[in-house]
Amino acid sequence: MTLIDWVGSLAAILTTASFVPQAWHTFRTRDVSGISLGMYSLFTVGVALWLVYGVLMVAWPIIIANTITTSLALMILVMKLRYR
Repeated sequence: MTLIDWVGSLAAILTTASFVPQAWHTFRTRDVSGISLGMYSLFTVGVALWLVYGVLMVAWPIIIANTITTSLALMILVMKLRYR
């Protein structure tokens, strides 16, 4: 692995891991009152586009991290729409 791969992997791990506690809290409590529908919609589309970018670049750290984050963000977005 090159230095670029290590940096990308560490960035992917940290940004994805930082998202997990909020996702877990939301899944556990079903409290979506503090979540902005507009912000989360844009965030989810943005992360999905990062995933597409990673696929096009064949950049595994980007692909893995954004697959996880897109999945979690979509679940929270669905909860926001369902439990408003």
